[in-house]
Amino acid sequence: MGNSPADSGSPQQIPVVVLAGFLGSGKTTLLNHLLHRSGGSRIGAIVNDFGAIEIDAMAVAGALGDSTVSLGNGCLCCAVDASELDLYLDRLAAPATGIDVIVIEASGLAEPQELVRMVLASEHPGIVYGGLVEVVDAAEFDDTRARHPEIDRHLALADLAVVNKLDRTGDADRVLRLVRSLTDRAAVVPATYGRIDPEFLFDCRPSEERVGQLSFDDLHDHDDPDHGAGDHGHLHTGYDSLSFTSDVPLEPRRLMRFLDSRPEGLYRIKGYVDFGPYDPVNRYAVHAVGRFLRFYPEPWVPGEDRRTQLVLIGSGIDAGALGKELQGCKNDAPHADQHGMWGVLRYVQGPDDPGGETDSDTDDVTHDETEADLEDPPALAPPA
Repeated sequence: MGNSPADSGSPQQIPVVVLAGFLGSGKTTLLNHLLHRSGGSRIGAIVNDFGAIEIDAMAVAGALGDSTVSLGNGCLCCAVDASELDLYLDRLAAPATGIDVIVIEASGLAEPQELVRMVLASEHPGIVYGGLVEVVDAAEFDDTRARHPEIDRHLALADLAVVNKLDRTGDADRVLRLVRSLTDRAAVVPATYGRIDPEFLFDCRPSEERVGQLSFDDLHDHDDPDHGAGDHGHLHTGYDSLSFTSDVPLEPRRLMRFLDSRPEGLYRIKGYVDFGPYDPVNRYAVHAVGRFLRFYPEPWVPGEDRRTQLVLIGSGIDAGALGKELQGCKNDAPHADQHGMWGVLRYVQGPDDPGGETDSDTDDVTHDETEADLEDPPALAPPA
């Protein structure tokens, strides 16, 4: 896909992705795949083993130097609170590390809901929630549900569901339909050997952009067992994308209606929005993953062309229909009413709101309220 408009400039926050799934689902294999296919992006990993011997950490090809934190002998969601997690995030998010995305690989016994709470409750200004990825073993899915019925709840919380090991089951279509029925509009991606396109999770940078810095690609490409000739050209079949550009400003209420009703399978939205007369001073960087949404106002650069540039990424989405809906958000009226931006401003991070979920006309949504929302399958940001 190349670089998107959102690749340069704000928001200068590192996405933190929670990678969950029961024992044997293929989380470590998927993480290794991401490390090998990072496209020059640098991945920081927090690997959580349940046991004194850190087997998963030893299996992660990127467990090198200051880019990996390994937590053994305990479940992260039980042994660490949000403030302690911030210490680990601070280490990985330090500018000197050059990290572009942080992946928390949870133990197979972890509770994803608690890990999502911890990331959302983080007070670290340099990170942003990057989504919950739930990995399931297609071949063992029925048995896993019988042993662990809580997997239905985990899938309902997921922003992206990876149905792994499809090559080991003769009933792939049935398993995919079943997983889709258990998710709450999440993108569901089929996979073998944990091979999903990294663009679902982060923006891949060409390796040459990392001049002077040794990337994970430099370290591991020659050892990558998945780097066969037959693998090329197949990863991108897992997702669909839409690039939308408009020189006409968007009407904020129409855009919020579009975002509130975004369809099943639409996983990521990134880019910049021009609201024209509703805010002539700022453009708005937008970051959406699953049901999480945040806007970042930033001043227009003098002389800069004012336009909206968005990239949408999902699985099984109707790019044509989504493009028409975005076209319907255009508004060339020269005037704006004073209440039009209220829906957008609810998702702008305030100086005293690390969670970034505020309402311009009501009290700030606290972390306690955010956590209460997570008792049931959530909208990870409040409805507009």
